[in-house]
Amino acid sequence: MFNAHGLFLALLVPAHLATTAAPTASQPRAQASTRERTSLNVGWRFARFTSNPDALSYETLKPWILPAANDFLSAPKYKRPSEPGPGAKVSYVQVDFDDAKWEKLDLPHDWAIKGTFDAPGVGGGLGRLPINGVGWYRRRVSFDTGVIAAGKSVYLEMDGAMAYAAVWLNGNLVGGWPFGYNSFRLDLTPFVKAGENQLAIRLDNALDSSRWYPGAGIYRNVWLVVVDPVHVAYHGTYVTTSAVSPQAATIVLAVEIENVNSNSRQQVEVSTKVYELDPVTRKASGGAVATFPGARTNVAGGTKQTVNSSATITSPKLWGPPPKQHPNEYVAVSILSINGTAVDSYETPFGIRSIRYDANKGILINGEHVQIYGVCNHHDLGSLGTAFNVRAAERQIQMLQEMGGNALRTSHNPPAPGLLDITDRLGFLVMDEIFDTWNNAKTKNDFSRIFPDWHEPDLRSFVRRDRNHPSVISWSVGNELAEQSSSVGGATVKMLQDIVHKEDPTRQVTVGINNAGPGTQLTDTIDIIGLNYQGEGKGNSWTSTFPSFHSKYPNKLIWSTESASTVSSRGVYLFPVTSSKSAVVAANQGADPTTHHVSAYDLYAPSWAASPDKVFEQQDRHAFVAGEFVWTGWDYIGEPTPYDNSSRSSYFGIIDLAGFKKDRFFLYQARWRPELPMAHVLPHWTWPADRVGKVTPVHVCTSGDEAELFVNGVSAGRKKKGQYEYRLRWDAVTYAPGDIRVVAYKNGKEWASASRYTAGAAAALNVTADRTTIRGDAQDLSFVTAAVVDKDGRAVPQASNEISWSVLSGPGRIVSTDNGDPTDMVPFSSLKRRAFGGLALAVVRGEGKGDVVVEARAKGLLEARVVVRVE
Repeated sequence: MFNAHGLFLALLVPAHLATTAAPTASQPRAQASTRERTSLNVGWRFARFTSNPDALSYETLKPWILPAANDFLSAPKYKRPSEPGPGAKVSYVQVDFDDAKWEKLDLPHDWAIKGTFDAPGVGGGLGRLPINGVGWYRRRVSFDTGVIAAGKSVYLEMDGAMAYAAVWLNGNLVGGWPFGYNSFRLDLTPFVKAGENQLAIRLDNALDSSRWYPGAGIYRNVWLVVVDPVHVAYHGTYVTTSAVSPQAATIVLAVEIENVNSNSRQQVEVSTKVYELDPVTRKASGGAVATFPGARTNVAGGTKQTVNSSATITSPKLWGPPPKQHPNEYVAVSILSINGTAVDSYETPFGIRSIRYDANKGILINGEHVQIYGVCNHHDLGSLGTAFNVRAAERQIQMLQEMGGNALRTSHNPPAPGLLDITDRLGFLVMDEIFDTWNNAKTKNDFSRIFPDWHEPDLRSFVRRDRNHPSVISWSVGNELAEQSSSVGGATVKMLQDIVHKEDPTRQVTVGINNAGPGTQLTDTIDIIGLNYQGEGKGNSWTSTFPSFHSKYPNKLIWSTESASTVSSRGVYLFPVTSSKSAVVAANQGADPTTHHVSAYDLYAPSWAASPDKVFEQQDRHAFVAGEFVWTGWDYIGEPTPYDNSSRSSYFGIIDLAGFKKDRFFLYQARWRPELPMAHVLPHWTWPADRVGKVTPVHVCTSGDEAELFVNGVSAGRKKKGQYEYRLRWDAVTYAPGDIRVVAYKNGKEWASASRYTAGAAAALNVTADRTTIRGDAQDLSFVTAAVVDKDGRAVPQASNEISWSVLSGPGRIVSTDNGDPTDMVPFSSLKRRAFGGLALAVVRGEGKGDVVVEARAKGLLEARVVVRVE
């Protein structure tokens, strides 16, 4: 809850997960087997159609799909029609349909990512890939007679499917969910039979459905849940705390019990114990650290009842972000029993931490101020597309942490549930965001089409799913809404914020505001003022709105929900270089209209945006600002500003699409990790002969406070950072082959150094893997980099040799390649890829056990290999 000053009182914020069939160390098998949650990711057949093959549509299916929303409506209003749903005669839903010629695949799956960058009707904004069409997925599911005889309930749980999902079982329309980013559950029980059952899922992805690459297909995990008719409801637990201190934390647990047997009233006993959660196994560890008092309740058939109880954990291990805090987690194991027999078990991972929103100090976690060093990310995973993969997502977060980042905005829709498991485990803060549009469209077929029917069920289900994750520190209910300055926008944000407060009174709500000023109905209403680009001043303007918002709302926290939007191509340096701290990108001003690349000096941004340096200055001038979420942490597919009409992927990322660091990575690292001795010098120092004698500015990023630059051993001067200076610049340096070296100092003592050397001709490849030991579960990945080097092993920074990748032996497969070049139109599935900036990437998947030998070759260069052990 909030006090009179709009500050958040100390509360526990947890993370929730249902149990699987496997027992934990502290949970006997008889209890664990009461709920079985099994992956359905393996063994699907798939076909995509560019035109409608079945005469179905969301409009024809809508009466049978809307009832899935009832559990998330304040006043349920949808009744399933009594007649059979549409599609019963469509061949794809039939048990006897022969799908042998369809593609065989496992989930998660993005049907567009292997395509070519020339899909009809799909422009650069959506990544040029074949996202559109109708996709059908089919899979057999078997049940033994015991499940049927025991009267078990059977549910399909989908973490996300893009988009307009509709599900049939044995020819019967079960239901669906249109919003492709949200998770949902459907009740299969009325249609299940003993033996084999045919599951069929239809997706419909329209053109102009998004402003960026949305992906396509069943791109997140799918689960089958078999449970007693009396069970913990979907997203049915909620943990908070009324007090947190080093001595004790009082936990309040709400367990919602559902009885789907309409003919039976049951007296249900609820017992819950709390254990520490092992960060590796994600299972309960050791003995119980707290026990909730047992409780009983009567649950009538066809209804739900909530049981509330509390317990105390002494000397709690708190959850907090590194490096000063540690992301400790617990798990509450709840058992439902009837007449002494366990009928359901349910695990709720959570973390104990307090959070306070202070209008002058910012975010305080466990009483300690945490400046928000955040980024925005879209949900694709580069060359892997939107198909969720734990290791690929983990790699993204780990690299952001290496930079000093501590927070993520899930721009602009719900993430995969597995991403929040990662942020919990790694201690990464999250602004959890749900909508990019409300009533008014940004693209023809976006969420605004269904906002009237689905905003409430989508929002309630989203909050219930994610509210137990300790990493989530704020909810965001919108981004750059067209109606933000109108009374409609004000009324809409109040309605949405009221829903969030009802579902989770422990966190504040924000929205990304790019145009509305202080005094609008929306800004009067929203808990946290979230500003997109307004704080730093857009483009060439240095007028910040931070002061006016802080003056109008002295008790509201303010942060930048989007900042910077700097654009650059890794390793491409264009001349002349602006003398300004920040400049608007244009042809021949930071951008090359011939190559469609943008200068890696990282001083250029679109007309609404700014360089990092400008953002840093405005934040330092307004210390009450809680922090920023940079647009973006990683490059992403689509929105290739400023070359929307020619390129495939964005230029905004601090890290490029392949996962290679741009120079501004080190500018952020210098600011966000001031205790880390580091120095980075740019540009590279390998230029053609026609650059000799020409001005080639040298910039240095360092966490030190001064530095001296040496050009071919001769000092170019020692410079000290002035107020509001975040990089050191030697703008008059002229190029001559040799080397540049910087020595950084802090408090007068040598702190760090860095060098660049003129490389010789490309002679060989050097291949390295980010991890040389991975699991063989067909999910774990190793990201393998090939660097073009000269005869002395020095990187050749402008090399563009075509590299051929192969697995020479072993249980592994190359699933995609990339190089981080937004203009590269070679399909991600190709095993041939030109180096860009001297680098290329192959993503290797383990499939079994043994040593995988990965080789990279290029004409005229010495090949290279790396061995990845698969266990």
